[in-house]
Amino acid sequence: MTESAGNKNEDRHAANGVKPGRNGMVKNHRQYQKQEKVYHAACNGELYSRPFIESFEETPMLLAVLTYMSYGILTIFGYLRDFMREWKIEKCHIAREREEQKDFVPLYQDFENFYTRNIYMRIRDSWNRPICSAPGATFDLVECSSNDYNWTFEYTGRVVKDVINLGSYNYLGFAENTGACATAAGEVTVKFGVGVASTRQEMGNLDRHEELEKLAASFLGVESAMVFGMGFATNSMNIPALVGKGCLILSDELNHASLVLGARLSGSTIRVFKHNNMQSLEKLLRDAIVHGQPRTHRPWKKILILVEGIFSMEGSIIRLPEVIALKKKYKAYLYLDEAHSIGALGLNGRGVVEYFGLDPKDVDVMMGTFTKSFSAAGGYIGGRKDLIDYMRTHSHSAIYATTMSLPVVEQIITSMKCIMGKDGTTIGLSRIQRLAENTVYFRRRLQEMGFIIYGNNDSPVVPMMLYMPAKLGAFGREMLKRNIGVVVVGFPATPIIESRARFCISAAHTKEMLDRALDVISEVGDLLQLKYSQHKVLPSLDRPFDETTYEENEE
Repeated sequence: MTESAGNKNEDRHAANGVKPGRNGMVKNHRQYQKQEKVYHAACNGELYSRPFIESFEETPMLLAVLTYMSYGILTIFGYLRDFMREWKIEKCHIAREREEQKDFVPLYQDFENFYTRNIYMRIRDSWNRPICSAPGATFDLVECSSNDYNWTFEYTGRVVKDVINLGSYNYLGFAENTGACATAAGEVTVKFGVGVASTRQEMGNLDRHEELEKLAASFLGVESAMVFGMGFATNSMNIPALVGKGCLILSDELNHASLVLGARLSGSTIRVFKHNNMQSLEKLLRDAIVHGQPRTHRPWKKILILVEGIFSMEGSIIRLPEVIALKKKYKAYLYLDEAHSIGALGLNGRGVVEYFGLDPKDVDVMMGTFTKSFSAAGGYIGGRKDLIDYMRTHSHSAIYATTMSLPVVEQIITSMKCIMGKDGTTIGLSRIQRLAENTVYFRRRLQEMGFIIYGNNDSPVVPMMLYMPAKLGAFGREMLKRNIGVVVVGFPATPIIESRARFCISAAHTKEMLDRALDVISEVGDLLQLKYSQHKVLPSLDRPFDETTYEENEE
């Protein structure tokens, strides 16, 4: 296992001509001679105050070939079924224009829907499952069935009870219908009602909103903060207020859709750097400074770096110390999306900035959502007071969007005070610690079983690689048969050969729940032959959480 903090061997490896691996990180060739791209260390270890350990094991060649073949076979059968639908041999469920509209501009692009019709529909039952309880550590699921190959669903009338929830972003376990948060939200609902029916600039600014913003600023360690009613819109509607024509946005290739949309709406020039790759980012920064804007070569008005704290599909953590160092070196601005990292990282849950022991002032725009660790809705932007004052008058979300609902505000205030210890208890701190312990334990056990796991050791987002499209649906169904609810993700949300199951760990999970889930995952993994890892992890009962021993798997 390689570490970035205090690893003096890294410079020696680089000096000896060892090429950086994925994400610009140096591979530890002393431990792994056969399989590359497994565990990586940071190139700039002196910037880190703690170990930074991530795993991205190479896709086995045979698996890659078989996965491409699987999609090829599905494509052939898809064209065959389209032919049968065209000749009325098979019933057609897809939306299409009426005959009298055939000369109009088409509303539905037939070829663009090919994947949805012929591949997604085969495994559609793995998604859109309705639940009928609080999405806590367990939930109740409404059973559905389909008689037309997943085009439509019918309720069977049966409720599947006590399904272990490994899919919700309930990192700190506040998604509950009992306790302080639920009680406070209920009292506020009775007093204020549910809706505000106005924007912040008109009649929708209440004292509870002001209190929440002051509390959020204190929690983040910034001068001021502003809250919004929708997490997605916090990015998509506010980035255009910060940059525009003549500005340059440097965006990580795996950034969330809300960041991508906000960047496109801004009208700025967008350039994408390789995921978490500091060499790629620095090259773009250097070229931007040297060459300026296209054609005119004038200097860019602003250069804005867009990154996330935890990348929700990879489970990786941004290399923030290196990003800040580059931002300072080239005089750029930094926009940090902490949707998944706020509450889930750091000793006190203050996110990736606290996780690395950095100064919040080094991040120009701190963005995050209340939908994960706080189990509510909406988002926030924090930073200098002059920045937030500017956003209050220029943000589309502030000017045109309805104000955040008061019960939601109260849920956030109560959970945030709990995390900060302002409720007079240590419940929040204990949840943060339990989440960290659960995360390391769950990741370690999966690796010991032989699964390929992506991401950082401290990330509660745990992607487990499935690869083949048929195994994507089969894994979700087999897990649900055993009362485990999981999220499976495939193309186009991931690269075509990197379909995966994405587990989200919660502080609400007990060790018994995790052990039960791990036993089921191992059982289904054996059934579907999902234990692809080329490296065998040697289990040890007495080692600390952050130590793991590896040996080569010769098979």
